[in-house]
Amino acid sequence: MKILVTGATGYIGKRLIPILINEGHHVVCAVRDKLRADKTHLEEDNISIIECDFLKPETLNNIPQDIDVAYYLIHSMSNSSNDFSSLEARCATNFKDYFSNLPLKQVIYLSGITNEEQLSKHLSSRKNVEEILTSDSYALTIFKAGIIVGSGSSSFEIIRDLVEKLPIMVAPKWLNTKTQPIAVRDVLAFLSRAKEKKELYNKSYDVFGPEILTYKQMLLQFAETRGLNRYILTVPVMTPKLSSYWLYFVTSTSYKLATTLVDSMGVAIVGKPSNINKILGVDPITYKEAVKLAFEKIEQNSIISSWKDSMVSSGRLKKSLHKYINVPKYGCFKDYKERLIINEEDTINKIWSIGGATGWYYGNFLWKIRGYIDKLVGGIGLRRGRTHTSELAAGDALDFWRVIFSDKNEKKLLLYAEMKLPGEAWLEFKIDKGILKQTATFRPRGLAGRLYWYSVYPFHGLIFNGLINKLTNN
Repeated sequence: MKILVTGATGYIGKRLIPILINEGHHVVCAVRDKLRADKTHLEEDNISIIECDFLKPETLNNIPQDIDVAYYLIHSMSNSSNDFSSLEARCATNFKDYFSNLPLKQVIYLSGITNEEQLSKHLSSRKNVEEILTSDSYALTIFKAGIIVGSGSSSFEIIRDLVEKLPIMVAPKWLNTKTQPIAVRDVLAFLSRAKEKKELYNKSYDVFGPEILTYKQMLLQFAETRGLNRYILTVPVMTPKLSSYWLYFVTSTSYKLATTLVDSMGVAIVGKPSNINKILGVDPITYKEAVKLAFEKIEQNSIISSWKDSMVSSGRLKKSLHKYINVPKYGCFKDYKERLIINEEDTINKIWSIGGATGWYYGNFLWKIRGYIDKLVGGIGLRRGRTHTSELAAGDALDFWRVIFSDKNEKKLLLYAEMKLPGEAWLEFKIDKGILKQTATFRPRGLAGRLYWYSVYPFHGLIFNGLINKLTNN
């Protein structure tokens, strides 16, 4: 069977693809930027990587016309546009138009459980996409999931931040809102088992875990699972804006995503019972079991995907990665340093382990101060960390950087700054003939950019000298 997976670099898409491959299907991965595609996919016979943007109908011709089943996993919790719902609607319309005269049998769409009486902007947009995707040309199967719990999911990471950082929480009243969380493994089971199930054609199902919990109960059960004592006091005076700032400053989420989450969290998300569990043979696990499984993945350093690597966590990137891969040469300030490498393998391992829990090898307190300053001015700070401790791929988030290029064979790593800056910045590590070449490039924007460069230049001399010395054991 030939299967199209849209949103192939997203949280669910990355996890679904290996399941489909193991089942023996040929998977066509639709990505906006091939640089972000998993490099291991290039070695698979049963995977095709195609580049297309569903906001640009002319690019959809790259999709093979003999697709049997398509997974529609395109959606966004946050977007640089204030009208992300119109962008989602355009994507769905272009998708539907492309397949209107092709022999596609089934589209499987992952949406969110909707409360018909009251919808957040996010869930209203999802519901609108459901209506747009409905077609006479193919069968549509819709799964509406509760809050997804798994290693790297936004809800899991936000709850983890709150529980691990705050022994006592004075929290908004929406913590008493009811929801039905579901483990990511169960979501994947529903999605993967629904292929060509004719009894599911043109039907919609809510999928959820076995418990109805409030967000407060989720926090407390998370704490119990981790062996922590936590106390939560809910207050009615915290406005949505204050709630968003509360999430923004305490957790790893961006302010835009925090605003979207707060908008959704005020609405109860309780699923409608059906026989879908029996049809597909899925027995959803409890919330506590989902949390325990997530930490097993974390401890094994085997997180497949994380919301932090999604472009919705980006504060600056507006284009595909390849637009940033050519570092500008003119009109820029540069800090270039090189050192003879004592142990090349050790240096490479250090470079590919940089940031996150490992830190930046030299002057970590200065990096942390820069992260705090960035967060205070509305940036992302250092809170995202990194998904994997020793591997980096194009598109990965790395503290307040984004990986633009990563290739150990070429011995080159290129990062693009996503902190708040009056300009653009790149940091490159490249090994050539036993020498590490480290280049920090800054393209200023106006007078403010130039003043910024000269104000931080003394710190650069200290930090970047120390960094390259540590990387090369000099």
